[in-house]
Amino acid sequence: MVIQTREEKIFIMSTQYYRQVQLPSGVVHVYAGDALFQALDYKVFEMAGNNLQIPNQVYMSYTPDVHVGVGTCIGTTAVWNTRDGYVSPSIVGAISGRGMRVHLTNLHKEDLKEVKLRRKLVKAIEKYLPVEEQARGHFSDIRLEHVVKKGLHGLPKKYIPDSYTPRKATSLTHVERSKFSLDEEALNLFPERVWHRSHRRLGTLGNGNHFVEIQTMEIAEEQREVAEAWGLFDGQVIVMIHSGSRAWGGSVSQYCGDLIAKMMRAGGLGTADPKLLFAPLAHDQGQSYVNLMYSALNYAVVNRHLIAYAVREAGKDVFGSKFEMTTLYDLMHNYAWEEEHEGESFFVHRKGATRALPANHPDNPEPYRSTGHPALIPGSMGTASYIMVGSPAGRDNYYSICHGAGRIRSRSATKRQVTLREFSSALKVGTDDEIVVNQRSLESILDESPQAYKDVDQIIESVVGAGLAQVVAKCTPMATVKGA
Repeated sequence: MVIQTREEKIFIMSTQYYRQVQLPSGVVHVYAGDALFQALDYKVFEMAGNNLQIPNQVYMSYTPDVHVGVGTCIGTTAVWNTRDGYVSPSIVGAISGRGMRVHLTNLHKEDLKEVKLRRKLVKAIEKYLPVEEQARGHFSDIRLEHVVKKGLHGLPKKYIPDSYTPRKATSLTHVERSKFSLDEEALNLFPERVWHRSHRRLGTLGNGNHFVEIQTMEIAEEQREVAEAWGLFDGQVIVMIHSGSRAWGGSVSQYCGDLIAKMMRAGGLGTADPKLLFAPLAHDQGQSYVNLMYSALNYAVVNRHLIAYAVREAGKDVFGSKFEMTTLYDLMHNYAWEEEHEGESFFVHRKGATRALPANHPDNPEPYRSTGHPALIPGSMGTASYIMVGSPAGRDNYYSICHGAGRIRSRSATKRQVTLREFSSALKVGTDDEIVVNQRSLESILDESPQAYKDVDQIIESVVGAGLAQVVAKCTPMATVKGA
């Protein structure tokens, strides 16, 4: 079926949750329900048209949370063959390695039913976890060069609290990847000031949409067997973390972006969008970016690990030495790396997209080989988040699903259009079910209110309806720590 909507856009195939959209420069595959698709800003297709002009691209898609970004939309998967491929800092994102982490606790939601106790826990977390944007971390004894070279394996043993209990150890095994190998010579490109600033930021939360959230889960009945294999139970209290590579990743993006832009001008490369940057994988600038990006991925997974370490210490202060907090999973949604699909090597970019592998896929970490790994999908502040597992049909989209709810309003527009009363109501302020937040004034984080985001339930419906993944658990927020 062919439907003409604008001169530049023709739908050449359409189902309830999937469309192929033909543009002059190629096809973008869109996974979204009817309402979400109809609400898309036309700029997302303009950006797709530019992205598809990068040479040798073999596939590009949007997840249902897609929205306009810088150079490339958030919610993009873009794929090249490794033999003649390209790498794009714009299709990775400014903060490479940004992603999610979930830890399981031995608490039940009834253990946190009192608002006063939730406030006590939030206050304790702030004691151990710096939340101000320019705050200094509490980990000066960690060597940054070990972190960016070795990932989690570069941490001193004391920061891997389960290292001496092999049967319970999850810190190094229950992660998408604990170490990204790189050509360490690339690290010499950074001046001392970058190392100093990045060391200070290690183990800090960051602002914007970064958070630590205390949640309680409800298991999806049809996936109960998977949930139990993962150690989940109804009413369980979990800790969900969203953060990235902080100052180190920002420096990678700025430094390499400048060099790639210069290379593109010299070689006559480019599109209508000057902010869309890309380089051949085989080019020196492409290789420099890939290596430095991998160092940022190492930084990011360690940063989330240290945030969890801080929350664990706070939990012990509040609940005593019997408090447990084991890693369920850590994954990224802003990165690019090499993957094998159908026996062929591809370089896959995901910007605001989550990899969700099904059971028995060889890339699953060993603990999740038989079930598929947890795919961690946060909602907006005050709404539900989800833990999912990939489906075999996800191969059609290179096993990419959504990364969250996706913004529908800019920060400035949200502040103009959403009232404090509406935000307060979404957080159930003044009730027994209040979602406790650490900020003294809700006005300071109004731009993160649920009204700034798409309906996460519609996002999840689209992913499930398209056959990309299934829901294992729905997670309801109880308390949130946001950066200032």
